[in-house]
Amino acid sequence: MSLVKRDLVVVGASAGGIEALRALAATLPPDFPAAVLVTVHLGIGARSALPLILDRAGPLPAKSAEHGADLAPGTIYVASPDRHLLTAGGKIVLPRGPTESGHRPAANAMFRSAALTEGPRVIGVVLSGMLDDGAAGLRAIVDRGGLAVVQDPADALFAGMPTNALAEVETEHVLPAAEIGAALDKLARTPVDPPPVAPPSDALRAEDLIAREGVDFQAVRPGESGPASGYTCPDRNGALVAVGDAPERYRCRIGHAWSAEALLGAQDEEFERALSMALRSLDEKAGLARKLERRSHDRGHGALEERYSRSAGEAADAAKTLRRFLVDSVGAETEEEVRP
Repeated sequence: MSLVKRDLVVVGASAGGIEALRALAATLPPDFPAAVLVTVHLGIGARSALPLILDRAGPLPAKSAEHGADLAPGTIYVASPDRHLLTAGGKIVLPRGPTESGHRPAANAMFRSAALTEGPRVIGVVLSGMLDDGAAGLRAIVDRGGLAVVQDPADALFAGMPTNALAEVETEHVLPAAEIGAALDKLARTPVDPPPVAPPSDALRAEDLIAREGVDFQAVRPGESGPASGYTCPDRNGALVAVGDAPERYRCRIGHAWSAEALLGAQDEEFERALSMALRSLDEKAGLARKLERRSHDRGHGALEERYSRSAGEAADAAKTLRRFLVDSVGAETEEEVRP
């Protein structure tokens, strides 16, 4: 294979990633010879000031990615809300494919796309964030001859994404955010003769097609999905099946993708919502029973008064127990998140 230059950098980040991205943008030189794509998790319908933040952070121009735009070296392209940021033929593609681990845009979708379309020319970068988005996509980049660069978990505000990325791939490029820019500049300027790699797997092609065209998972790979997981999709409550040879990654028929860690987090949120609804119902039941208790007292209906009093007391006691559980759970999670 002839020498190639690594002229596409794809960067994924989530919680705590803005600070790391600013440090990265500040240390890229004005003549940086690669295009930079950035995906940060954004809420659907959210407006992002990240292009302006990164444009001011360093010498490279930063802009919101536009569908069909040519990839130009020395430019930072930021994913738009509610759109995956993909590549095709040296251009930007912004499809509205299914969410991945509850996110659109998602780092995994961007990384897979770059791995398929650009192969050894890609450098994948994982920065601060919770959970594991980006880990599987970074694996795809390395498998296709690209390079992996990961923020040192000790330097990240949230170590989840860097830690999970390093569990998925081995790389010598584990650096503080402030040192990643210089490393990328050196890597992008060094021509390489990448070793031969196996063709992309059918599973990788299928997942990219789902993100790119929003097609039905079963339509892409009829009869080839993994076994039923016994879990349901938090987005649409459909059955989840394992994806290819990845027993800890799932998709529903519509195409929504979940890692095991992200699915567990979504189930925690559903559980907390259910408990919150139950608490509200108990509070309302106690309040209504107290009102009926007072009315029965005023009318001299002793038996009804006693019944409503008992009902109010039972609901109030249950609400107290549930409220204490919710408070203790939130406190424990907060302590775990900030623990070094």
